[in-house]
Amino acid sequence: MGNLKEIRTRISSIESTQKITSSMKLVSAAKLRRAQTAIQYLRPYSEKLTEILHNLSASAGSMEEMPLFEQRTPEKVVIVVITSNKGLCGAFNANIIKTVNHLVEEQYAAQHAAGNVKLVCIGKKGYEQLHAHYPVMEHNDDLLDTPEFTTIASICDQLTQGFLKHEIDKVDIVYNQFLNAATQRLTVEGFLPISGIEDGEQSPITQDYIIEPSPEEVLTELIPKILKNQLYKTLCDSIASEHGARMISMTKATDNATEILRDLRLKYNNARQSSITNELIEIVSGAEALKG
Repeated sequence: MGNLKEIRTRISSIESTQKITSSMKLVSAAKLRRAQTAIQYLRPYSEKLTEILHNLSASAGSMEEMPLFEQRTPEKVVIVVITSNKGLCGAFNANIIKTVNHLVEEQYAAQHAAGNVKLVCIGKKGYEQLHAHYPVMEHNDDLLDTPEFTTIASICDQLTQGFLKHEIDKVDIVYNQFLNAATQRLTVEGFLPISGIEDGEQSPITQDYIIEPSPEEVLTELIPKILKNQLYKTLCDSIASEHGARMISMTKATDNATEILRDLRLKYNNARQSSITNELIEIVSGAEALKG
């Protein structure tokens, strides 16, 4: 009977876990639909802005007058790390943290040794794992719950001002790009300096536009908006990717619980049958002994 009681306890425990994972799957699916809609509407707008930026930069000719295009030796580096506030989403956070460690230890090893690599952490999980190893200049958890554009704009202004004052030479963003509910692409994206059209490279837009007052002045007005939109898009990408990863993870956990419950119930029924058989044998044996 002790064995039967132990199996019943395990079945009850796994059923409770299954209810939790199933509920989390449904919650993530609902959040994913909203986040997916947001990124699907935002992405074409962001791509069109980038296209316009490339076209204007090609028309502007020399980039010397555009300081945010200035390519210089990256002695002072900032990495924007976008993770989640919660776990239970598979390797979503682990892959980001692993990539950041590799980036700092390999690509920016000299800068790290000189103490010139800093992080901007959006999300608790990245901050918890990385702040003990690398200096963090900015940390924000609230953006994942309420992705406000004004907060993103403030972080973007801080980065661009640092670049213009030569306090920062390069900014990279590490995040998960949303492809679909089951697929996220780990992405390392250059943020600053802005990469314009290289010599010999054709602009993605073939039409010639009359630009007034001048490409340089239009770029000066447009670039801050494009950078803020780009950072906001990466945040929306990461949020959608997180909910997709958690939904898939909870689906697998629910399916695993179903398989374990099936095996435990089979084991319980076998043990119960065995127990009943033994009791019957004892009754029959006792009856036969009384006859004798």
